[in-house]
Amino acid sequence: MMSITLVIIVFTALVSITAFGQRKMIDQLIFDPGAITHRRQWYRFFTCGVIHADWEHLLFNMLSLFLFGQLVEPAFQSEILFGEQGKSLYLTLYALALPISLLPTYLQHKENSRYRSLGASGAVSAIVFVGILLNPTAKMGFFLIPPIIPGYIFGPLFLLLSAWLGKRGGDQINHSAHISGALAGVLLTCLMASLLQTTYRPWQEFLNKVSLQF
Repeated sequence: MMSITLVIIVFTALVSITAFGQRKMIDQLIFDPGAITHRRQWYRFFTCGVIHADWEHLLFNMLSLFLFGQLVEPAFQSEILFGEQGKSLYLTLYALALPISLLPTYLQHKENSRYRSLGASGAVSAIVFVGILLNPTAKMGFFLIPPIIPGYIFGPLFLLLSAWLGKRGGDQINHSAHISGALAGVLLTCLMASLLQTTYRPWQEFLNKVSLQF
């Protein structure tokens, strides 16, 4: 059976590639706080996650999702976490992280008819940071930098970079969603583990693994 990660990647890639250069399609799907506020088009919290600005944007997000999804999806299905419920909870995590990651942006721009953003960055960031939460000592890298940085250092650097890119602006990519998406992913995973009373406590295990590095 195909993994949930691959299903998300294939579906997102097909829609994104179809939308490249299709202004009307992009306008119908893009995150538009003004349209949400005044026309109640709440679906945009989700549809913006299946379109991307260009090939580079799409490839970066889908490669990140593929690499970290290979870690997080099996972990969710392990007996120490969610077992048979793992697949559905992994999909739930991705689906919820996207709109949650956009809430701060919506509250900031809900009356701004000129603001637009697109991309799966918030949901992908959630998966990336859940991967770091579950395996904080795994080596990671930035772009052309080889994987030499442990996850617990990579994570804060990634968020600082996102904050800088968000302030610089100049594109339709919602870089601030990386930050809110990361928080959403970690909090949702910890909440799921607590509500389902799993033997694995993600946040405590994260702190234990990091403390062993010092």
